[in-house]
Amino acid sequence: MTSAAGALVDSLDDEQRQAMLYPYDAEQRLGWHFIPKDQRKGLMMRNMSEAQQKQTRELLQVALSQIGYDKTDKIMENESLLKFVQKSGPIRDPLRYYVTIFGEPKEGQRWGLSFEGHHLSLNFVVDGDEVVSSTPQFFATNPAELKESYKEGFPKGMAILKAEEELGFDLVNNLSAEQRKEAIIAEKSPSEIRNAGEPHPPQVAPEGIAWGSLNADQQETLKKLIDTYITAMPQDVAGKRYADLKKAGWDGIHFAWAGGFKDGIPHYYRVQGDSFLIEFVNSQPDVAGNPANHIHCVWRDMRGDFALEAK
Repeated sequence: MTSAAGALVDSLDDEQRQAMLYPYDAEQRLGWHFIPKDQRKGLMMRNMSEAQQKQTRELLQVALSQIGYDKTDKIMENESLLKFVQKSGPIRDPLRYYVTIFGEPKEGQRWGLSFEGHHLSLNFVVDGDEVVSSTPQFFATNPAELKESYKEGFPKGMAILKAEEELGFDLVNNLSAEQRKEAIIAEKSPSEIRNAGEPHPPQVAPEGIAWGSLNADQQETLKKLIDTYITAMPQDVAGKRYADLKKAGWDGIHFAWAGGFKDGIPHYYRVQGDSFLIEFVNSQPDVAGNPANHIHCVWRDMRGDFALEAK
C-alpha cells in the first residue's frame, strides 16, 4: 500500500497535491460519509489523468482483497446505472470518487488513506509495514437487486451485495419461535445504520440472540455472514480480524434483527462482538421505486475506528 500510494503521490502536480494531501492529524481524516455530496475532501478521479486513475485502482487492489475490489468497482460503475434511470437528482459519475492521503506514505511512517464517494467509504491507517486500522468499511448499492434488465452490463437479477442480504435472511428465517424472541429487537426496521458519518460506532452493549443460543447450523450461517464482511480485506487484514474475533471469543457475539423477513419489506440486522460491529439496513426504495431495495452495510471496530481509541 505504501509503495502504491507513494507512486500516486509522486505523479501529482501542485494543484492535485493540494487537493489530495493532508497532515496525518487533520480533522478531515475522521470525516466520512456515503451520501451524494457536491464537494468532498480529496482529489476526484475525474480530475486525474488516465495514468493516475490506473494508479488509484492499483492502490485499491492492494488495499482490498479481490472480493473487496470487485465490490468497489461494481458500486462505482453502478453510478452509470443511476444516471441512466433517474430523471433528476444528484450528479452520477463512476469517476466521482475521491482519494485523500493523510501524512506521508513512506516506509516507517504512519499515514492514512480515504477512498470515498456515493455508496463507498473505505478508510485505512498504515503504520510501517502493517495496516493498523481498516474501518469504517462501508459498501452500499441501489438497487440492491435489479428487478429488470436496464442496459448492457446491468442484467435482471444482478445484486452486488447479494451474500450480505441472503445470509441475513437465511439466519433469521431459520430461528425457532423462541430464538426469534431473543433475536428481534424491533418490529420496524430503522431507516439508517447508527452513527453514520460519526468517527466511532455506538458504544452500547450488544443486543439480540447470543452465539451460544444458536445451534450448529445457525452458527455456521452466522460465521459465513461475518466472513462476507471480513473477506473484503486482503489476507493480512482479514487474518488480524479473525484473530481478534477468536481472542475475544465467539460467545460474546450477538445477532439482532428488525423489520420484515423477506424481500421488499424494510429489514435490518446487526452482528456485534467485542472487537467488531456489522450493521446492515435495507429500508429505502430503489431508484425505480421498488420498496426496500437499497442496501447500506458497514464493518466497524468497537475499540475505535481510524486507529483511535473509542470514546
